[in-house]
Amino acid sequence: MTGPPPAVLLFPGQGAQQPGMGVGLYRAHPGFRARMDEVLALWRGHGFDLRADWLAARRGPEADGPRTAQPLLFALDWAVGRTVLDAGVRPAALLGHSVGEIAAATLAGVFEPADAVSVMADRIAGLEGSPPGGMLAVQAGPDEVAPYTTEEVVVGAVNAARQVLLAGPEAGLRTAEERLRADGFTCRRARALNPFHSPVLTAAALRSLPRLAAVRVRPPRLPLYSSYRPGPLTDELARDPRYWALQPARPVLFGPALDLLLAGRDIAGRDAVVAEAGPGQGLTALARRHPRIAGAGSHAVGLLPARPGGPHAERAAFDDALDLLAGAAAPPSRPVRAGLQTGLPRSRPGTGAPVPTDSE
Repeated sequence: MTGPPPAVLLFPGQGAQQPGMGVGLYRAHPGFRARMDEVLALWRGHGFDLRADWLAARRGPEADGPRTAQPLLFALDWAVGRTVLDAGVRPAALLGHSVGEIAAATLAGVFEPADAVSVMADRIAGLEGSPPGGMLAVQAGPDEVAPYTTEEVVVGAVNAARQVLLAGPEAGLRTAEERLRADGFTCRRARALNPFHSPVLTAAALRSLPRLAAVRVRPPRLPLYSSYRPGPLTDELARDPRYWALQPARPVLFGPALDLLLAGRDIAGRDAVVAEAGPGQGLTALARRHPRIAGAGSHAVGLLPARPGGPHAERAAFDDALDLLAGAAAPPSRPVRAGLQTGLPRSRPGTGAPVPTDSE
């Protein structure tokens, strides 16, 4: 096959948030700035006035709570992805991790941006008062952590073969963490203040059904993969309010979904560019280690640096990644760089990555 390599966009969820994420790109890229202002205005209409604190990189006590982290992550994921589409890139597939799937679905046309923000604002309100808890990233497979789970503490996400997140109420999660550490497992708390993707949130999640039933939901216009029922999101699922309502209470199967995406008809056997349209590069690290990317001619790249940088660094990272997505060689004056900004394994594939903490 000729033409540009298949482009895949990945969208991270809660746990990827960082103070100042994307601010450098906002200051350096007028198109991204316009898209970010557009979505922040929608959030402001629902009482979430986030722009000043975001631009000042302030990290308050609720920075990891759903009222701050989720609106900003959705806004950043959507605005980065929309800027890529505005540049003429047409992805072969979109895949989001939890709240990142809402951003991906909006870019694919399932939701209008205003409806997506309305649904998410309603969801966040419905989750208020839910039991305190969190998520725990564990370097292990689902079978290995099964002895440490209970009815309430469950496997909330499978990010890769040996990268899972446990989710549940605080007391039970703390007990599981103590036992896992005592048995030699590598663990890290995800940046989440709620037990996302555990059954204790089922009743709270279902409170968003009336709002979801009231919005117009369309079949995806771009190939969209599901992280909840791994595989392409069907028209039937896209139109099912319960599918979207129950997301906060169901496990995220990102790893199996990425397996199926990379084996899909439009991508299998071809060198692809997999780009993370959001902060942190946690999903980039997972993709880079995938056997269909590591050691092959494909690339995993972040559209933002792994850590927030200044306007020049963030614009350079974005432009480098966009060049790859568009199938164009980097201009001589701005060579594509390996490492922090692009994540490209120029000399060898990445051999290690921190335990991912993407959660909601």
